Amino acid sequence: MSRAFEELFSIADAFHGIPMAGRTDFWILSDAAAAHGIPHDSPGLAQFPHVYLRHLSSEIPNTRPRFGIMPGIQALLDALCNCDDAYVALLTGNYEAGAQLKLEHFDLWRYFRCGAFGDGAADRNGLVPKALARVAECGGPAFTPADAVVIGDTPLDVACAKAGGARSIAVATGNHTVDQLRAAGADVVFEDLSDTEAVLKAIFRK
Repeated sequence: MSRAFEELFSIADAFHGIPMAGRTDFWILSDAAAAHGIPHDSPGLAQFPHVYLRHLSSEIPNTRPRFGIMPGIQALLDALCNCDDAYVALLTGNYEAGAQLKLEHFDLWRYFRCGAFGDGAADRNGLVPKALARVAECGGPAFTPADAVVIGDTPLDVACAKAGGARSIAVATGNHTVDQLRAAGADVVFEDLSDTEAVLKAIFRK
């Protein structure tokens, strides 16, 4: 994102001090633009997603090992995709094309049939209803927000679930501790998702 911003606006390290975890790409970009006095109707802001994706596609092969797949993720996705009473969708603040690039790099994109993304979204709190609508559009089941479970690693993910009427499972593999995620109001908190059986019990409230 920094490289794209510098290419478009000749401002280096433009995102320094701007929070990113749990926020949408649109929101992050809007804050950076405001911090550097760039008007919201600047043509460069409209070009930003495309320039960012170009830089992301060239940078992602150089991903450092610590940004690999978190413990238990693949086993949990395999288990959920084999459950007749579960539908796996992606809810993320990333631009949709950015999310696809990142997850394809780790062979995880194939697990998600649809989702709600951060394109044009000022914050995440409106994404749960969008995700449910997309599931229905993709031929998935129609269900109420109370039947949905949002899994995330930031207090903003927990807030997103609450705002949308869904339950939340938080995991402390990001920048926030178990205590911080509990304090944010998560329904269930795990250190990581390595205990697939325990996570499935939490999801299905067994």
